[in-house]
Amino acid sequence: MTNVSNIWVRSPAVLASAAGFLLLGTGAASAHVKWFCAFDVAGQPRGLEQVLCTDFEWLTGLAILCLMFGCLAEGTPLGTALLNSLDRVTARLRQDTSLIVRVVVGFFLISVWNLGGIILTPELKTDAAWIPWLQLAMAGGLIWKRTLPLTALGIVFLFGFAVWHYGAFHLADYPVFLGVAAYLALTGLDRTLFGYRPIDVVRVTAAVTLMWASVEKWAYPHWTDPLLAAKPSMTMGATPELFMQAAGVIEFTLAFALIWTPLVRRASAIILAAVFISAIFEFGKVDAIGHSGIIAVLIAIAADDARAPATRRDVVLAPVYYASALMTFLGVYYLAHSLLYGDLYGAAAALATVPTI
Repeated sequence: MTNVSNIWVRSPAVLASAAGFLLLGTGAASAHVKWFCAFDVAGQPRGLEQVLCTDFEWLTGLAILCLMFGCLAEGTPLGTALLNSLDRVTARLRQDTSLIVRVVVGFFLISVWNLGGIILTPELKTDAAWIPWLQLAMAGGLIWKRTLPLTALGIVFLFGFAVWHYGAFHLADYPVFLGVAAYLALTGLDRTLFGYRPIDVVRVTAAVTLMWASVEKWAYPHWTDPLLAAKPSMTMGATPELFMQAAGVIEFTLAFALIWTPLVRRASAIILAAVFISAIFEFGKVDAIGHSGIIAVLIAIAADDARAPATRRDVVLAPVYYASALMTFLGVYYLAHSLLYGDLYGAAAALATVPTI
């Protein structure tokens, strides 16, 4: 295995090309592998002792430093100027956020109706002939504000239907659908959820979705082998193993940033939206349809002008919360998988040996 610490020492140019790797390499890796490659959710994931290797620790440490730097910059005049600029640039998007989400979700529902035999996402197949017509009716419900809760109810129903047929573990990839449903229902009813705005609810579910997907990149890197073999330029010279570790860390960090301070989360949303859009050029129509909803959500997050002054406390707590989130998602993923498909006691013993980051 190539050691990341040695790469930084031997090749300073790696640091200069980090941004390019983020947008180009990870952009391609963000295509949902389950839509394009064979996968086995019940298969044995890579052991935690292999995931939590030296490369992983270096990549995670670098990610935490970047997160802290972002928080630190946010509390400066430069950070305030950037937020003010974002407010001006995204003013129209912010004004039309609800319309953008409704139009894009409508496009998504009509597209899956046209494809047929799909429950919400491309890999969730069904023979039920009534599902495409339900999805078309749900798209129609997006035309009027008062019928938005009905479309939201349809999304929740289809999500539950998919859970029934494919299992809760598989659908843990997609809580953003429930977030979109909550956004539509709350918007249609002009309500908040215990004081949380609709955009806050869908923002959290988007973050959870992407953090969970990041763990899957570490647990099943071999799922992506056919894509990397077909498109070797994606790795930008790194080994496939290191590339998938880095892709997972970058995605996890950007996802975590969605629930952090205003400038950090808006910058993260912009980067993630660019990443998903760039993946469409690599993987085409299926990727465009499957990721259209989360792209709309990310645009809405980038345009959200809600602010809370960033403080030094945010800088200090960022590593603590990040490490806690990382350990929580790794722990829940591996324990849940072992409970459903494997040796629960073996997973618990492996988790007990996980070092503190």
